[in-house]
Amino acid sequence: MKVNSDTVLVGDKVVLVPYLPRHVPKYHSWMQDEELRELTASEPLTLEEEYEMQRKWQLDDDKLTFIVCARQDSDMLASGRLSAQDPRVSSLPMIGDVNIFLHGSQDNADGEEDEFYAEAEVMIAEREYRRKGLASEALRLILGYATASDVEGCFVCDNPSLLRDTLQGSPLPIAPTALLVRISESNEPSIRLFHQLGFHITKRVEVFGEVEMRWRGTSVDQSQT
Repeated sequence: MKVNSDTVLVGDKVVLVPYLPRHVPKYHSWMQDEELRELTASEPLTLEEEYEMQRKWQLDDDKLTFIVCARQDSDMLASGRLSAQDPRVSSLPMIGDVNIFLHGSQDNADGEEDEFYAEAEVMIAEREYRRKGLASEALRLILGYATASDVEGCFVCDNPSLLRDTLQGSPLPIAPTALLVRISESNEPSIRLFHQLGFHITKRVEVFGEVEMRWRGTSVDQSQT
């Protein structure tokens, strides 16, 4: 998505950067792992096809993609505006990605458009960085950015007014209630992760062995979902 073509989001543990050509070889090597392909419902691609996919995702208005990088003790980063080309940013280890895919139209007044929703997903591909809270922070950062808000303390967004200025004329910001995830019903860690962020199970799709979770905030009674 063009809107985040030079956007860097800085957290305590991770930094989110736009998916750039320099990231493609590493991403391609991840996708040689059958387990990761199954978890992300991805097809194996050649390196050339992966470069073409990166170019497409950078331009598509319905795909908001960030590469997740791990912060280092000596990275000298601070919150604020940073360029994706900053050497301090480009030198950070690449460990996964986090995405939001937009479906339908937000302008649904005539009732003819499909329901609008924004489907989120996260992948920590490097195993040594899993189960350390990095996926949670990556999600908080992208959700705070995409909704231009810090909803009930669930999402990280240091400067909402700056984000709103940046996002004028784009498909964003997204209403938090439009956020949705689909997760394998056997993937209990991911279900717990999204529940902590205010998502609640709203549907079970038995034919795919999935649960659908939508953002409803922390006040939702889980017994009603």
